[in-house]
This record gives sequence, structure tokens and C-alpha cells, in this order.
Amino acid sequence: MTELVTSPVACWERQLSALLPLFGHRNWIVVADSAYPAQSKPGIETIAAGEDQIHVVRKVLEAITACSHIRANVYVDKELGFVKENDAPGIADYKQQLHEALHGSSAEHLEHDRIIARLDQSAQVFRILVIKTNMTIPYTSVFFELDCGYWNAEAEERLRQAMMVSIVK
Repeated sequence: MTELVTSPVACWERQLSALLPLFGHRNWIVVADSAYPAQSKPGIETIAAGEDQIHVVRKVLEAITACSHIRANVYVDKELGFVKENDAPGIADYKQQLHEALHGSSAEHLEHDRIIARLDQSAQVFRILVIKTNMTIPYTSVFFELDCGYWNAEAEERLRQAMMVSIVK
């Protein structure tokens, strides 16, 4: 059963700090809007930050960046680019603030259902932390898929190629 922890302001930061040393490749952290559902998978922990979403995104990104063992692949909903100001007042300002908050982190834009499917698949085996904010604009959740901070895809590919050469010999 998913655990929902209602947290006083800043308590979520202590919970994040406690989890980051445990988290690694294939864990996720989601900074979600207020309507994001509590999921039922056992590996998904949901906490309520009760704070502004951009503030939480910045804090999460700072915390991940401070860890040498992890880095994040960042995903945002593709739908966000199509939400209009007349349908969701404040969206233009939010998009600008999010761009500034992610300062240099290249966020990949994927359809919401596709991100959720990846998250759901990861939750089969790996822990996920969802931090709910007070955001009330749709398609604003930010997804951090953690990866190894000291190894990259290119090094992995070289390793696999060397192993294949070794098998052939």
C-alpha cells in the first residue's frame, strides 16, 4: 500500500535528504501538482510538501546535484507546451519559472501517459518518491529519473562492446 505522509513545511526536505543516500540508478523523484493521485504500488511513497512547486523543484534539483552517486534525467509533460493561458491562468509565468529553475538541465518532453507508464514499470522493482506541492495548474509535474552519477551510457556501451569482443575470442 502506498504511504501518504502529510508533512509540515520543510519536513519533506528531511525525508528527501534521508532517501537520497539510498536512492540510485532507476529510482525516481516526482515533484507533482496538487491533483497528482496517490498511487497504489508498494514502492511509491507520497509526501505532501505544502509548498510552491518551483521552490520544491529547485530544492530537489540542488539535492540531486549535491550527490556524487546520482544524476537525474528530467522529464516534463509534453502537454505542458500546449496548455494555454486562457485555460490555465499563470501557465506562461510557470513555464518561464520552470525553465529558469531547471537552469541547464535538459528536460525531455514526453506525453504524460508515457512518463507514467515508465514510472509505473520502475515501481515494480524500484522505490519512487512523489512530493506533492500546492500547484494547481495541469501537466506541471516534474519527473526526475535517477541515474548513476559516476557512469554514463557511453562508458556502458564501451564496456558491453569489450565484453562482446571477449566472448568472440
